[in-house]
Amino acid sequence: MGHGFGELAKIRGIITYRLSPFELKAFGGLISHGLPNTLRRIKDEFLYVVPPLAIGYIIYDQIGKKHAQMMRKNPKDFENDK
Repeated sequence: MGHGFGELAKIRGIITYRLSPFELKAFGGLISHGLPNTLRRIKDEFLYVVPPLAIGYIIYDQIGKKHAQMMRKNPKDFENDK
């Protein structure tokens, strides 16, 4: 018995390769590859995300202003009150 959990059966014809986590660079290429890739992704998606959000915000803001305007009392309705 004495085998580890992943080594309970021998399967022929399948080759697996592993890298030791101690030999990997955790942040390798973060600045040189990760930052430019992030900026490229933001640039590519900008036109798909920003215009709908801007239109939605403008509509929301205008509806809020119109609602506040409609909730006010009309001063002309109360001109003859004493």
